[in-house]
Amino acid sequence: MIGDRLKELRTARGLSLRELAAQAGVSATLLSQIERAVTDPSLETLRRLAGVFGESVSSLFSEPTPPTVWISRPNQRVMLTAPKGQVAYERLTAGAGQLEVLRAVLEPGQMSADEPRGHESAECVYVVAGALVAQVAGVDYAVKAGESISFDARLPHRYINASQAPTEIILSVTPPNP
Repeated sequence: MIGDRLKELRTARGLSLRELAAQAGVSATLLSQIERAVTDPSLETLRRLAGVFGESVSSLFSEPTPPTVWISRPNQRVMLTAPKGQVAYERLTAGAGQLEVLRAVLEPGQMSADEPRGHESAECVYVVAGALVAQVAGVDYAVKAGESISFDARLPHRYINASQAPTEIILSVTPPNP
């Protein structure tokens, strides 16, 4: 994580490893190892690097800005688990942006959470295959393959597969929530 952020800051300023190393008073080899996550920097090195960029040390730990173009490949996706839920989601978007798109397969009887919950977002769920019950604000909505449901996610909600077959969904959330 810190290596990605460091590389992002360095390339955004058009600095080579050697140029940054000279300004920070460290070796280019050390910087290369930090960027590749081979080694962790000392606090002193972090302070020097932050000083070169005019940033705080804590800013070096933030996620890098997502790329403008990003390809989601099946075996390289981040897997997320719903809070207090049973479902694992594949992240189809880069993350750290204003839109999060997730894919999940709910097995028969599986639900996204034990209890409905709300959060500060808008959601849209598209059912790719199977059938889904979307519980929103205490009301059950049946959504089948080829249909979608959109709603204000501040309303308590969860997703349930009440059928005898797996249900595949694509879930879009904006803005993403933790």
